[in-house]
Amino acid sequence: QVQLEESGGGSVQAGDSLRLSCTASGRTYSVNYMGWFRQAPGKERELVASISASGRSEVHVDSLRGRFSISGSIAANTVYLLMRFLQPEDTAVYYCAASGILDYPRSNEYDYWGQGTQVTVSS
Repeated sequence: QVQLEESGGGSVQAGDSLRLSCTASGRTYSVNYMGWFRQAPGKERELVASISASGRSEVHVDSLRGRFSISGSIAANTVYLLMRFLQPEDTAVYYCAASGILDYPRSNEYDYWGQGTQVTVSS
């Protein structure tokens, strides 16, 4: 089992930045990808960004490229999601997830999930 714990969420004003952190513990040697998902009220959960054990990172939502970035190291058991110029539409619960899939896991191939951290952006 892999345990994931997110931190760094909160309430901010539009235009502010936040950095979310995710720390993994347990059988972390089995993790090949870590990702950040978000779920806004009334919407489906979406994969925001992912990073591989080799450090290959990607932001998966076109509209977020340039504002969001993922960093950190799976080997160090910690990844981050830096969110800049936050907008009210970024309001969501943000989840950290981990996958043992070697190459670009699909959203449903993330097996381990954190509890989520709320991000609220007011205008």
